Amino acid sequence: MAKYLLVSFKTCPWVQRAAIVLREKNVPFEFRHIEPDNRPDWFLAISPHKKVPVLRIDESVSLFESSAIAEYLDETIAPRLHPEDPVQRAINRAWTDYVPTFSSSVTGVAYAADEAAYKAAAEKIAPAFAQLERALEKQSPAGPFFNGAKYSLVDAGYAPFLQRYYFLDRIRPLGAMEKFPRLRAWAQALIKRPSTHSFPEGEFEALYRINVKRRKAWISQYIADVAVAAE
Repeated sequence: MAKYLLVSFKTCPWVQRAAIVLREKNVPFEFRHIEPDNRPDWFLAISPHKKVPVLRIDESVSLFESSAIAEYLDETIAPRLHPEDPVQRAINRAWTDYVPTFSSSVTGVAYAADEAAYKAAAEKIAPAFAQLERALEKQSPAGPFFNGAKYSLVDAGYAPFLQRYYFLDRIRPLGAMEKFPRLRAWAQALIKRPSTHSFPEGEFEALYRINVKRRKAWISQYIADVAVAAE
């Protein structure tokens, strides 16, 4: 089997997406965490956008962009996470392409500079949730995952951002998830999935809070200087 090295910032959701796919396929890999403010030269040489994730394969090939990494892994390593049916596969890819829009809506409150910007960002969460609620009702009314019983790349794409919604909701209640029962059930199924987690969840939530506080955005004032335990 090939040797895989996944280059990461500890709290990056896009890296988490790639790691989830590797774990779902039971592939051994090495994590190498680097600091966002101190990106080494060897990393800059293999990352055209100077961003993570980068997946290094056999110390010779470097792949970047989490969607490209996920697709590569799904094409080369069993079990296949994409549906076999071409129509369903296209639907899955379309909803995976919605992840960046969804992520900016759900986590925008973490970057808001003042209360007005925070409230404006928070108002974008419910419409993004509503889009997924409708998709889940149509695609997988019984759940627990996007395609029903079978885990997919769509699940891997959304899991990091649904997890971060709960992290942000525990910093300052947002109250959006309760209005969308199908989405809530999906989010809870993904968070319970062992592949979602690169660290123990309480430890990871504490790291996330530290990262949010470092940004000095408006929500940072609600973060205590102590570690938190995830529910």
